[in-house]
Amino acid sequence: MNYQYTRIAVKVGSNVLTRKDGTLDVTRVSALVDQVAELHQAGVEVVLVSSGAVASGRSELKVSRRLDSVDQRQLYSAIGQAKLINRYYELFREHGITVGQVLTTKESLSTRRSYLNQRNCMRVMLDNGVIPIVNENDTISVTELMFTDNDELSGLVASMMDMQALIILSNIDGIYNGSPSEPGTTVIREVELGKDLSDYIQTEKSGFGRGGMLTKTTIARKVADEGIAVIIANGKRENILTDLLERPDETVCTRFVPRTEEVSSVKKWIAHSGGFAKGELHLNEEASDILRSKKAVSLLPVGVTRIEGEFEKDDIVRVVDALGQRLGVGRVACSSDEARSLLGRHGQRPLVHYDYFVREE
Repeated sequence: MNYQYTRIAVKVGSNVLTRKDGTLDVTRVSALVDQVAELHQAGVEVVLVSSGAVASGRSELKVSRRLDSVDQRQLYSAIGQAKLINRYYELFREHGITVGQVLTTKESLSTRRSYLNQRNCMRVMLDNGVIPIVNENDTISVTELMFTDNDELSGLVASMMDMQALIILSNIDGIYNGSPSEPGTTVIREVELGKDLSDYIQTEKSGFGRGGMLTKTTIARKVADEGIAVIIANGKRENILTDLLERPDETVCTRFVPRTEEVSSVKKWIAHSGGFAKGELHLNEEASDILRSKKAVSLLPVGVTRIEGEFEKDDIVRVVDALGQRLGVGRVACSSDEARSLLGRHGQRPLVHYDYFVREE
């Protein structure tokens, strides 16, 4: 079988993997495993980003006292992740396939070294025929250290592993051109780079997941801008994964068209690192206008008016205009102390080189 893609990341949401009462939908999990196994045996590299640990653990334990949201997530994920990965292990073993668990946190990907270590771990697994099953480590991820949800994590993983496509499986068919409950509403089949979808995005969240369609769209845009196709589809549809790769034109979904220009590995990491920023570089109006023009320019000290935060060479910093609006993120070439000593001076080396700066659209 000739599939459209040979390297994919698949994100499966909690609403796909759980029943209405929060228990694990073993039938659905088994069906998805069968499809991933079929793709794997046909030579497709698959990284599976799976939600469901918290929802899975919730059905295992009745607590005797009221817990706050952080305590609940830590308790249920600790129980549920063991249950979830064991289920995956047994189901994939029936196909003769080995899986490995990769638990990560936002903080563990905040430096280039740890990012590369994690990438190498999953690359070794794939090279040896092992399917990585990735999830956020909810037992230690709290508040500001959390990913928005596994949509954000899956985008980072797809970018990190240089995948050709990211498939986000939710409990709806894609992005609709109106309210899905209204007659005549249809799924938007293709989203070109830069297309405005603000009129169509439903902002509410649903069920057991943390994210909604707004998050999915934001991540999809970022990943597509890095040259990776993104597909949002209904994970409860029979054979959805194999259909998406075998018959993409016939399968209902929303596809974000990827950028054709190649993006460097470092820029991909920086694009997903805004949440790790250690400081901010505030620009004057002229420098802000130049950056907005999308010219291939580096950020020189002469255009910087103020520096906030403390950072070291090669840390991630935000770049903002005079009004505090974000222009992008970049890897800084010197420490905050040295950068402050260069403020406003001409003829200096860049604080952020063009090759290490990513604009925020």
